[in-house]
Amino acid sequence: MIELEKLTKRFGQRLAVDELSMTIRPGEIYGLLGHNGAGKSTTIGMILGQVWPTSGSAKVCGHEVSAHRRQALQQVGAIFESPQFYDYLSGWRNLEILATYTARTPASRIREVIDWVGLTGREQSIVKTYSHGMRARLALAQALLPNPQLLILDEPSDGLDPEGIHEMRQTVRRLHKELGLTILFSSHLLNEVEQLCTRIAVLSQGRKVFEGTVTDARSTQTWVRLRTDNFLRAAQLLFDAKLIVEHRDGKLIRLAPDSGTAAIARKLVESGFEVHEIFTEEQTLEDFYLSLMKAHPGSVRSP
Repeated sequence: MIELEKLTKRFGQRLAVDELSMTIRPGEIYGLLGHNGAGKSTTIGMILGQVWPTSGSAKVCGHEVSAHRRQALQQVGAIFESPQFYDYLSGWRNLEILATYTARTPASRIREVIDWVGLTGREQSIVKTYSHGMRARLALAQALLPNPQLLILDEPSDGLDPEGIHEMRQTVRRLHKELGLTILFSSHLLNEVEQLCTRIAVLSQGRKVFEGTVTDARSTQTWVRLRTDNFLRAAQLLFDAKLIVEHRDGKLIRLAPDSGTAAIARKLVESGFEVHEIFTEEQTLEDFYLSLMKAHPGSVRSP
């Protein structure tokens, strides 16, 4: 559905996206993850043909965006950056106007997308009376107007309260399940990416530093929680015995490749330590992301 090949963008001397390659397959929810300024929005801008790449290529639905933008984006809907609306017009009238930018859209289709996003009953209210969450739903309705096969969502939960974030998450899940949409979901909210996405790519200063499933991300490092009568001495013993490769926070150890909790417990007991607690702690996406950012503090080469 989306193929990026060494996609690169420079703004003057600043390298915003550095030789990014990735493939998004039909039917998946693909998460583009990274801090503000990591290159997520620039990448999406190039996918949508709104930012011209310095080099490399972006294909959408089999068409090169730079050469055949109309064909590439024919079946694409998007929320990109901050959607703008006519505040003095109703939600319905806004959708009518926005629909004319792409193709003639019947009233039945407008009614359908309003129902999909949960704005029924408020579609005739003027937009300036809408809450932030309602404006987000209106933006999603606009993205669904062309009946897309690919939906691109750039920070769709940005600025929403917890209830609004939950509603957006449920709507995205429903669209994916019931309409079979392929979804590219860009966010810096780790919890949302973890709950929604099947595969992810992590960007740091314009470079891809990880790509894989969320399960892969969680299992890249296995930490074991250890409680004993002297953690630091116990950790040093285990490190010297090559049973662990790292420890942190006065309670966590990372096992060596051929080690295990049984070997850890046995070694400590034989050495006279009291083991009060030992168990494998599941790594969250947040744990993985923070360790990844620590490992890649300066991913971009100097221009």
